[in-house]
Amino acid sequence: MDTIASLFSFITWPVSWVIVQFHKLYGAIFGPDTGWAWGLSIVSLVVLIRICLIPLFVKQIKSTRNMQALQPKMKAIQERYKSDKQRQSEEMMKLYKETGTNPLSSCLPILAQSPFFFALYHVLAGIANGKTIGVINQPLLESAQKAHIVGAPLAAKFMDSASKVEGLGATLTDVRVVTAIMIVLMSASQFFTQRQLMTKNVDLTVKTPFMQQQKMLMYVFPVMFAVMGINFPVGVLVYWLTTNVWTMGQQMYVINQNPTPGSKAQAHYLDRLVKSVSLHGEVRGKRRRAVVQAIVAKGPDRNDNERKFVTGLAKQGFAAQADGSVVKSDTAAAEADGTAAPKRQQPKRQTKAQRQAGAAQQDEAAAKTSLSKDSADAGDSVDEASGEKAEPQDAKPKQDAKPKQDAKPKQGKPTAGQARAKSGQRKGQQRPKHPTKK
Repeated sequence: MDTIASLFSFITWPVSWVIVQFHKLYGAIFGPDTGWAWGLSIVSLVVLIRICLIPLFVKQIKSTRNMQALQPKMKAIQERYKSDKQRQSEEMMKLYKETGTNPLSSCLPILAQSPFFFALYHVLAGIANGKTIGVINQPLLESAQKAHIVGAPLAAKFMDSASKVEGLGATLTDVRVVTAIMIVLMSASQFFTQRQLMTKNVDLTVKTPFMQQQKMLMYVFPVMFAVMGINFPVGVLVYWLTTNVWTMGQQMYVINQNPTPGSKAQAHYLDRLVKSVSLHGEVRGKRRRAVVQAIVAKGPDRNDNERKFVTGLAKQGFAAQADGSVVKSDTAAAEADGTAAPKRQQPKRQTKAQRQAGAAQQDEAAAKTSLSKDSADAGDSVDEASGEKAEPQDAKPKQDAKPKQDAKPKQGKPTAGQARAKSGQRKGQQRPKHPTKK
């Protein structure tokens, strides 16, 4: 580790100068030889570096999202050119160029922090060995050696011997307890940061090897930090714990305000947006309007979270517009609640068997109607020919009139309606039979 730190000795002077400036500020408040003054100087160094790295962090987020979106295409290229590795690499580079994606962008913040990290390690190692380094002169060196953070010297390590720890004015037990707690906190914060990214801010509809790699890193990184942490001075552990907590908070803010499409974080964000619109009657904030505008522009290509968002707005009586605003819409609310007037639907097309069955029923009903009408007409004609008044059907017959038992009803030609009812044929002229069927 000392050899690696010496490679970044060119940045040791700027790092030591920044620490000394912060030490002057905090030393005037807490005392120059206290652990608070030196510890807060290291924390302030981390904050300053991370503020400068915010543009790289934004690039990292965009690159990670682009890589997630490109995973299906990358997998298709790998399967298509499975036997031609050179063509596979060329197609991959072409895809990166077309989409403007840089695979190394996700590593930029870590790579940019590395020189400062090793420079700080070099400074603290010099303090532990009693050597002046950078801007830290002899008085500052003696002050730093007296500084203790919760009983552990600033330059002490977990693996230091008891004699070396006693030389820094502390006990081995205090050093190991403090460093062990800090190593556990450092590993836990790294694990939680990666887990937060995987469980909340990943598009769950895309199952690719990239997601499996991220899951593996979620467990590998904390183990690596735990193993390396036993060789870090207490000051370096303060630095790394601070940067992990900063990363966790920064990522939490990004997930809540700009989540990945299709993720759980997007569903929670859009739920909050619906509640805000229903409360205020408008979309507040430029960023939120941009989100609504992007959802409207997608049209039918919206994911499930975005479709639920549009439906949720409609239930509240709002309709999203192309410019990112919303307007009151009673029609949208009625359609969402299912109370709108149903649209007229075309009748279903019947099958040939259904049409024939319906036609037969209509012919039978027409035959019955025609038969009853012919019977009524025949009765009226008999009454008119005899000149007698027809009696109602419910009138009682005369007692002296005897019914003729042997009288047979007249058999005349069947009417057209009877013929049709009997034969079951359709009304109208029939098609002549073929000569061969006679």
